[in-house]
Amino acid sequence: MTAISAKASSALPNFSEGIQYFGEALPDFETYGATPAIESGKVAIASPTDKAAVYQTLLAADALRYLTLQVTASKASGHPGGFASQAEAYASLVMLGYKNIITEVGHHAPGFYSAMFLDRSLEDMGIFTVQQLRDRFREKHGLLGHLSGYIPGILAPAGPLGQGQHFAMAAALLHKDKLFPFTVGDGGLGEPYIVSAIAHFHTAYPAVTNFLPVLVWNGYSQEHHSMVSLKTNEQMQAYWQGNGFDEVVLVDAKDFDDQNQPGDYVDSTAFSFEKRLEFTQAVLSGVDKAARSALGGKLTVFIIKQLKGAGVHARGAKSHNLYPKDTLDAPHIVSALQTRALSAEAWQLVRTNAERAGGGPAAKTVVTEFEFPLPDLGELPLEEYAVGGEPKVSTTAMGRLVGIVGKKDRNFLVTNADGNEASGIANINQALKIIHPTTDDLYNQAPNGQVYEPLSEDACAGLAAGLALMGARTLWCSYESFAINGLPIWQTVTQSMAELRRPTPSTITLFTAGALEQGRNGWTHQRPEIEAYFASLMRNGNVFPLFPPDANSIQVCYDWALKTKNKGIVITASKSPLQIRTTIEQTRQGLRDGAVLLHEVAGDKQVVFAVIGDMTLMPVFEAAAFLETEGIGAKIVSVINPRQLYRSHDTAWDTCSEPEGGFLDDAAFAELFDGDALIAVTGGAAGMLEPILLRSTAKRDTFAWKRGETTASAGELMAFNGLTAEALTKRAIALVH
Repeated sequence: MTAISAKASSALPNFSEGIQYFGEALPDFETYGATPAIESGKVAIASPTDKAAVYQTLLAADALRYLTLQVTASKASGHPGGFASQAEAYASLVMLGYKNIITEVGHHAPGFYSAMFLDRSLEDMGIFTVQQLRDRFREKHGLLGHLSGYIPGILAPAGPLGQGQHFAMAAALLHKDKLFPFTVGDGGLGEPYIVSAIAHFHTAYPAVTNFLPVLVWNGYSQEHHSMVSLKTNEQMQAYWQGNGFDEVVLVDAKDFDDQNQPGDYVDSTAFSFEKRLEFTQAVLSGVDKAARSALGGKLTVFIIKQLKGAGVHARGAKSHNLYPKDTLDAPHIVSALQTRALSAEAWQLVRTNAERAGGGPAAKTVVTEFEFPLPDLGELPLEEYAVGGEPKVSTTAMGRLVGIVGKKDRNFLVTNADGNEASGIANINQALKIIHPTTDDLYNQAPNGQVYEPLSEDACAGLAAGLALMGARTLWCSYESFAINGLPIWQTVTQSMAELRRPTPSTITLFTAGALEQGRNGWTHQRPEIEAYFASLMRNGNVFPLFPPDANSIQVCYDWALKTKNKGIVITASKSPLQIRTTIEQTRQGLRDGAVLLHEVAGDKQVVFAVIGDMTLMPVFEAAAFLETEGIGAKIVSVINPRQLYRSHDTAWDTCSEPEGGFLDDAAFAELFDGDALIAVTGGAAGMLEPILLRSTAKRDTFAWKRGETTASAGELMAFNGLTAEALTKRAIALVH
């Protein structure tokens, strides 16, 4: 092929401005490229065996490779190699009309952006030409280095490995008539979450098979051979079959190699043109077979085996990432681009097919471009308990409401790895039933339940957060100690929600069995340090950790959370019967202001206790009572929504989709927290107290969690961490004298 300069070419389509090299027409272009294989008014090719369709799928694959390399090289940064090795598979999906494509591999981002450019999705963000595509790659308000919901046509974010399957399964559950393929790298296959998450999902929802893993088996991960690179084709097929897959469709480029390439992984772009077409035909037919199988009720995987970096600047792990030397002027980049260069007519043909596929640009057709319809919940029947009356279990009070939500919204899902009964929310299981193939009333199990209970926190958080991102209501329940294992994907979703271009229900969690309740279980169950994670996330602007002090308060917190959009809301509460200290209206005020006054007695000096949590209030009330006998006044303030106690400029709230401001002003803050001394108390991480400590000018100190230990009671564990009435009193007296 002879490459010619863009300047020397005539009659170029407008979108091609910025393409540096154009090539001569490929063999038989006049025969197989005369008209688009996807006819006007159609959404897909007529047949995967049609020669023109195969020919044009090959053109699409090369166009994706060219754009992926040119875009990344324009910044000498980014990841072309992984996507390049499966370009035929992605092109096949599009030509077959499937555009709801997700990825588990954030490094495939430049390939996905290239696809969104080809079908004109990126015009929604002002990208009309290849030059603009290059200019805005890896730039602010442009095409960020890894996928995000900010980009038109992109269904889900992709960053850490092992997450994409959750988004695909969530989408499949909500849209059973559509196919949701997702690319998986063989480097990422080493993450244990992917296949185990699918296995539990398939057991819970055996009829939901309309998601399709597309394994990109290219022999390498980021910097070395992949851990599955030595598997034979038979072993790889057996692996998926052993994990419950009914259909394994594998296409190996090696079977078509006529260039005697060494090794088990070869580059199809080095084949003769005839063999390239044969390979593309096999991929196109294989993808069609796999898609029909997945849509037809069989758990299916499609595997494309081809050398990493096929058709770009380097091969193997060396193709994974570009470095400062890999510029558009570098000889190896120039050579690769010239080799992949298409004619102007071929570019126009590829774009026409891409635009028609699936019924239009992904930005106008994929499921995440539309708000998912939700049933109206009406007003939830909150049950108000008398202040000072009989102690109540907060989680149980919330569980009653959760059951009502599930009855009104059949798409609503609760997830829990450690068991709802252990968290005082057996009433959720009773109302909604655990999804299980074995029906058993004693254990509240039924195949059509709404409580999803894998043992993996990643699988719990993944499906709950994924469904919320896709537009459904969910609740992820966990022991506070173990939730850390599910937080990576929860954070991915909340970050994505902050920039999402549509409203979606907030992703809500309930974390129970706090450290102070877990004395006899020892330090393995005493890990409230997770609260430091949320304390950091509060500065994102759309993350709200909530600490209801009692059973009245938790109902208001959950009711509020259900009405919000595009936020991450963490409700942390005890599962022990605790005193009722607030009215429903007080919590509404506490949600608005961040905190609410529970107790105040005047004195010669005044100590203010700012308290996060429910059980932590017990030693504080004891301390306040003792101080009062000494003539020292005390105020006890329950901090319910600490995020509202930041100053407006402390968080990125105004950059978020569905922004929520309303921070407590200085005068109101002073009214709550001013005194001769301030003691901030939490049974968790001290970082959660930052909003108060930033603003208070009083003499102050903190009492917080230090570490876990085996104890016989919550009081003994609090004493081990210095959270006693005696210690609080002693410090308060020292501060005011």
